[in-house]
Amino acid sequence: MEYQTGMSEQIRKQISTELSTLLAESYALYLKVQDFHWNVTGPGFFGLHIFFEKQYQDLAEALDEIAERIRALGFFVEGSFSAFQKLSSLKEEKGKQPKEAMLKHLIEGHESVIRHLRSLNALADKEKDFATTELLSKRLLIHEKFAWMARSELSS
Repeated sequence: MEYQTGMSEQIRKQISTELSTLLAESYALYLKVQDFHWNVTGPGFFGLHIFFEKQYQDLAEALDEIAERIRALGFFVEGSFSAFQKLSSLKEEKGKQPKEAMLKHLIEGHESVIRHLRSLNALADKEKDFATTELLSKRLLIHEKFAWMARSELSS
């Protein structure tokens, strides 16, 4: 059955493709922050442990919302690890990281996602895809807040 939503298949596909990249980047950030949550040590452990936990819990919900938006636009969600690796620009951190490095890596990750959100939001707004712009605006606010909080922790 054809979609009669006021957006062409080409536009829905373009937005879905960008959402798939956002999903992959969000998943990579989720894995990174959960790794940091498990492995943070030293002074400030408890506060950072909780801070990281809030982020991966938020990202877990976001992953579902982004994937469901792709499905609502009429496209399959490629949810394999290999697909996410291929689409994400975020690099994996390996080995033990000092907490300052963890925070810097998270800031970089959030800011990468923020840049993608802004670009995708411009496309969705141009095409009057208000459901996507609402989702992206919500995500932008959250990623900016986490980046600000991580940056604040580094400056203390």
